[in-house]
Amino acid sequence: MEQNVFFLPHEGLRLVELAEFLGAELVNSDHADVIVRSVAPISRARAGDICYILSRRSRDELATCEASAVICDKALADLVPQHLPVMLSSNPHAAFAMAGGLFYPTALRPVAFSGESEIAPSAVIDPSAKLEMGVIVEPMAVIGAHAEIGEGTRIGAHSIIGPNVKIGRDCSIAAGASILCALLGNGVIIHNGARIGQDGFGYAPGPRGMIKIVQIGRVIIQDNVEIGANTTIDRGAMDDTVIGEGTKIDNQVQIGHNVQIGRHCAIVAQVGIAGSAKIGNGVQIGGQVGIKGHVTIGDGVQIAAQSGIMTDLAAGGQYGGTPARPLNDYLRDVAQLMSKTRVRGKKTGGEKND
Repeated sequence: MEQNVFFLPHEGLRLVELAEFLGAELVNSDHADVIVRSVAPISRARAGDICYILSRRSRDELATCEASAVICDKALADLVPQHLPVMLSSNPHAAFAMAGGLFYPTALRPVAFSGESEIAPSAVIDPSAKLEMGVIVEPMAVIGAHAEIGEGTRIGAHSIIGPNVKIGRDCSIAAGASILCALLGNGVIIHNGARIGQDGFGYAPGPRGMIKIVQIGRVIIQDNVEIGANTTIDRGAMDDTVIGEGTKIDNQVQIGHNVQIGRHCAIVAQVGIAGSAKIGNGVQIGGQVGIKGHVTIGDGVQIAAQSGIMTDLAAGGQYGGTPARPLNDYLRDVAQLMSKTRVRGKKTGGEKND
């Protein structure tokens, strides 16, 4: 790949310094002074890059790898060619992620569109809003009456912060996002175009059509939550919509009113969560999953992509399919269906026309 002008390489760290930062073990001290500047996949890692492996399937790529170091578990160290420095970690994936953040700190948050260090002249800020020291407001952003924004937070260009919204410290609100009727903790990241706090979808059938039900709740987003681009989170109808601490939400996710999501969950793109669903802590939800309203999903549940959740799911389980069922049952059902399809195909193909 040609030089990336968007994210320039780090000035460089010695491997011994990087190992200390990662809490990893550099196998051969002779490599202590090797300099690394960037991260890369095994397939195209070159001098100055660090990469990682998670399984023996990487054996062929390692044979031609030119990286300055490879992070791996002790059980895989024998796969790495002798000319490549090895860094041992009990969690190579996490170590690699930490290395990436160290080399490219600006890539961890939405990119600023201007060089503003304070308040852009074109920003519109209500006189009653309270901004702590060090808040940055980019061009054309709008901040409503009585809003409060904490120190170190950046408000992106053309974003909208509604009246009475409270945003904590060290948050990043990217360009084009809108935040209404919401309270945000510290360290929250909201990506471009996200919509937080608009009214939920609530109607009552009447004799002349649908009657709108008022949505007067809030959105509560706890510390260190990250919300992807163009994701929408509706405010509660009368209770609150809550996103728990440390939860990470991908792009284009729809979260309905009164939904409660626990701490440290991971929700992948195009998931739809209907109103008043309750999701426990540490839940992982694959892409395009649909979750029915008013169901409860227990702590630690893992849900396969494109599943449909119609009923409560017990804590700690793995589920898949529509309607969702224990993952092993779902995979067995799919295997049986495919087997029957193949049999029918053989029978049809073996018939002769009259």
